[in-house]
Amino acid sequence: MPAGPVRLLAVPTAVITGTLLLAGCGSDSDGRAELSVRAAYIPQPVSDTMAAGFLTIVNKGGTKDELTSVTSTAAGSVTLHETVGSSMEEVTSLDVPAHGQLVFKSGGNHLMFEKLKSKPVRGGTVTVELHFAASDPVEVEIPVESATYNPKTGH
Repeated sequence: MPAGPVRLLAVPTAVITGTLLLAGCGSDSDGRAELSVRAAYIPQPVSDTMAAGFLTIVNKGGTKDELTSVTSTAAGSVTLHETVGSSMEEVTSLDVPAHGQLVFKSGGNHLMFEKLKSKPVRGGTVTVELHFAASDPVEVEIPVESATYNPKTGH
């Protein structure tokens, strides 16, 4: 009758192994946001004093974060603007959802560079530092594109 006890031991072993595997599935980036930036650009501005900036902040982590401010030596200030419908409003922060993204695009949310120290020119870059509620700051070199640049077509 050795087969009986072996079967009884095999079931609890399988249950314990399955439980340990499931416990490991719950950990996600140690509960932190995992932030990166893509698709950043500034259309060459017509104004000598203001410019708009666009980018996408991607969060692959399991915890949301908030973009709380943006700084740049190229401008006196950089503000966050949220667009809802046809209304644009300056805001103090924007959410970067867990497993999601915060998109800044033409006609939508955008960065506003005010009191430019020099006018950004096509082919150049503007360095910004993104500040978050929980994550470390992220520095980004944003390329300056033509005033009519469309990221969907690349022109």
